[in-house]
Amino acid sequence: MKDFINKLYRNHSLIYKALLFVCTTFLIVYLFPKSGKFKYNFEKGKPWQSENLYAPFDFAIKKAEDEINSEKRSIESQAPLYFDEDETVKVNALDAYDIAFSNTFSDSLPRATLNKLKSAGKDVLENLYTLGLLSDTYTFGDDRIVEILSGNVKKRNTVYENLIEQEDLKSFIERKLSSEGLNTYASKFTSIFFDIVEPNLTYNKSFTEKALQDELNKISYTRGSVERGTLIISKGEVVEGDKFQKLKSLQSEYESQVWNEANYNWILFAYTLLVALALLMLLLFLRKYRIEVFDNNTKVTFIFFNVLLMVFITTLVVNYNSEYLYVVPLCMLPLVLKAFFDARLGMFTHVITVLLLGSIVPNSYEYMFLQILAGIVTILTVSELYKRANLFISVGQITLIYIVAYFAFFVIHEGSIETINWNTFLLFILCGLATLFVQPLIYAYEKMFGLVSDVSLLELSDTNTKLLKELSNVSPGTFHHSLNVANLAEASANEIGANAMLVRVGALYHDIGKMVNPNYFTENQSTGINPHDELSSKESARIITDHVINGIEIARKNNLPDRVIDFIRTHHGTSVVYYFYMKAKEMDKDIDSDLFRYPGPKPFSKETAILMMCDSVEAASKSLKNPTSTKIDAFVENIINKQIDEEQFLNANITFKEIQSIKKVLKHKLANIYHLRIEYPE
Repeated sequence: MKDFINKLYRNHSLIYKALLFVCTTFLIVYLFPKSGKFKYNFEKGKPWQSENLYAPFDFAIKKAEDEINSEKRSIESQAPLYFDEDETVKVNALDAYDIAFSNTFSDSLPRATLNKLKSAGKDVLENLYTLGLLSDTYTFGDDRIVEILSGNVKKRNTVYENLIEQEDLKSFIERKLSSEGLNTYASKFTSIFFDIVEPNLTYNKSFTEKALQDELNKISYTRGSVERGTLIISKGEVVEGDKFQKLKSLQSEYESQVWNEANYNWILFAYTLLVALALLMLLLFLRKYRIEVFDNNTKVTFIFFNVLLMVFITTLVVNYNSEYLYVVPLCMLPLVLKAFFDARLGMFTHVITVLLLGSIVPNSYEYMFLQILAGIVTILTVSELYKRANLFISVGQITLIYIVAYFAFFVIHEGSIETINWNTFLLFILCGLATLFVQPLIYAYEKMFGLVSDVSLLELSDTNTKLLKELSNVSPGTFHHSLNVANLAEASANEIGANAMLVRVGALYHDIGKMVNPNYFTENQSTGINPHDELSSKESARIITDHVINGIEIARKNNLPDRVIDFIRTHHGTSVVYYFYMKAKEMDKDIDSDLFRYPGPKPFSKETAILMMCDSVEAASKSLKNPTSTKIDAFVENIINKQIDEEQFLNANITFKEIQSIKKVLKHKLANIYHLRIEYPE
């Protein structure tokens, strides 16, 4: 059991990566749509490029959307309108008419005339309520069929133009009276009717809409079916008409969510395989080419988190509306990874992410081509992200590439630009603007994951920072030494293509531990008094080597990033404090050299190796007497070769060729410092 626990502990880093791999795979598969995907690409009016296609199963032929919409419009235009009739209104109006007529017309008229007038008025009312008086004004067409309801029972039907609106009531009454030859009494009758007439028809909106919906529900969305094994289309045939509709129907069947459990499980398994393979390739890339990243679980988690984030945002947009797919700022992924790692890792991760998304987005080939191309442009154009102008220029170039590539694809597919959707170009512009959000995102990532970007390095390189100001006040000689080392290291890094900004910051802070005992270091001894004269060689060596430990403590107290602290830890490697070791050896020839050795570790990157070389050369150069070019060359060769012999660069990924280039830079810089001309061979 104990051996098993020990084995788990030794392999805890690999176990964590395995769990991270499994969790990320299942999260991405969970986000993906679980429908099948039609494997053929086709366009209406274009030839079928694939082999003869036979129906893989029975399926119904779906009607075209235009055809269904046409049927809906036809039903909507012919659907009857339903009005409720209040029969009591007519009875009340007739009763009121008798009273109003008696009060209006004088008894001086002959009885025959009065009877004729009264009967004519009743006929007008009967006619009015037989046709129907509307309670409101509506905008229905005159030819719309109208069903009159009495207690939700159909009573009669007519057309809308036969119904009388209230604004037409006066003209209707005058017209009827005129036909009866009663123009002389028109004003009196009109006043009577306007006092007693009430609308008897009210529009029943809910009943009308329910009846319309019942009719719409009867629409068949399919017409015919295709049996399994039937030839749908042959290679080279033009995709149009019935063949196009069959292909669309088959595609819809594949992409629908209506799958049985067996099909669903197979799709789930297939997606899991694809995602797992893609993420495995990413892990293998890190293991082979970026071992320092692979060994750091925080960095691996950061990379997987960013891949998952981009997949999450893209699937959200695809599920909402795939037309907005190009708003997703996918180029933020290589930008972020390049800011924290390097261009090659950023590009590889971007390609893996695009391949993952290619299985769920429409027009996958076009999407992947555009995104990979944009990713390449991102990597090639963004050189110094901490310069704001560079980011704006790069985003402009990325947006331009999107627009040009999309335009080319559209012309290839359509053969013209007449039907191009210019709104898509606006989406690309919005995508470019969203990409500018990378700056605050990088800052957030630095706080969340403890990583360091070039933007933070630029801030740390400011000599007015609190820690460097304190160094210049407490240890002015050390501060001046650090500035000289920073200049040498930056030039050397530029020569071999290392991270110049990182090595400069590391050089500025590498000796901050000397602030604890500044007078014990020669560069700070301005009075000519050397405190080491009163100490033994072991005590002096301990004070000298302790500046590394003190530097790490000060750095952590001031929240310096680990990448900068690495320079403090490694700038002396496991070398020996040679002066005090030789002094002690004069008294005891058998003294252990490990008592005078720095704690290490040795440099483990190009940048930390550069700092070790530049620090040793700059510090030792102060002891040069009457320097010449020949002396400087031999001096540089001697110091760096000694470090090589002591295997100080064994863990750093730096080559002999690069070391030779660094030697050349250091010789040239020291020659300039001492105002010497380079001696050219005769």
